[in-house]
Formats: sequence, structure tokens, C-alpha cells
Amino acid sequence: MAAPNDDAVREMIAPTLEAMGYSLVRVRLMESKPRRLQVMADRHDGVDMTVDDCATLSTAISAVLNVEDPIKGQYDLEVSSPGIDRPLVTLDDFERYTGFEAKLEADPSGAGRKRYRGRLAGIVDEMVRIDIGGPDGTVAIPFAGIREAKLVLTDELIAASRNRAEMNNESGE
Repeated sequence: MAAPNDDAVREMIAPTLEAMGYSLVRVRLMESKPRRLQVMADRHDGVDMTVDDCATLSTAISAVLNVEDPIKGQYDLEVSSPGIDRPLVTLDDFERYTGFEAKLEADPSGAGRKRYRGRLAGIVDEMVRIDIGGPDGTVAIPFAGIREAKLVLTDELIAASRNRAEMNNESGE
């Protein structure tokens, strides 16, 4: 799921983010012109990320990367929240969003086909289960064979996000 540079950067910056109260969602070096290092993070307290959160993280990440210098050459750093239709990168992500619609791209040699779209149906023995409807129903895809996955922006997902935000506001967050 990640290029070698992505893993090296993840290992370097994750402890700093954790200490600041954030969890690292994804690191990806985009080989566009100009190159861009995309870092997605969530707050531990479940409150939605703000522009100030992203700016704070950008400063901290820049400091770590300037010392460690894992990426040769120039690149732009982009720090963001994963958004409502977030990428799914860990088994916990797939479990947490059980019941929501997702799109997956898998290694066809391990899963049988390349693309899936359906409702997440939980995890069993490191197999991601997804109900794709029709005669195939629920299929199990090896987590290790998933190249990329993300939630699909639906009214249900928007409503769940809105409810979570309202609950955070009521609790004084």
C-alpha cells in the first residue's frame, strides 16, 4: 500500500503526531510536478480537524523532516484531515466503518478481481468482508492484498459525520 519513502516518513513523524494528540492516517509522496508529500491525520479526541490543527502539524512535521531529510530533492508538504470519504488504511479502519459503503482496489491474484464496491461487513481473520450485492453477496478480501480503499460519500456517511460533530459540540469539544 505504501512506497518505501512513505514508510520511512511514517516511522519518522508518527511519534511526534501521537505525542501532540493526533494519529497518522496516511503518508503518500506524490510524484507530480512539483512533488508533494501528503500527510493525513486525525485528532485523538474525535473532534474534526481544523485549519489550525493542520498548520500546527505542518510546522512540527517540517521540523522533523528537516532534521531527518528522508526525501531527496524538493517537494511541497500538504497536511490535511482524511475527510468524510476517508481512505481506509488499517484493519481498524475497516472495522470502525463496518456498515458504510466503500470502494476497494485489490491485487486480483489474491482476491479474484481488482475492484469492489459495496457495504463493509467487518473483519474475519484479517480478511475484509464487503457485501457487493447480487449473486456474489458478501466476499472476503485478504487485507494484505488491498492496494487502496476509501469510503464512498453517501447521505448515510454525511449524516453519521454530522451526528458525531454534534455530539462533540454538546460535550464541549
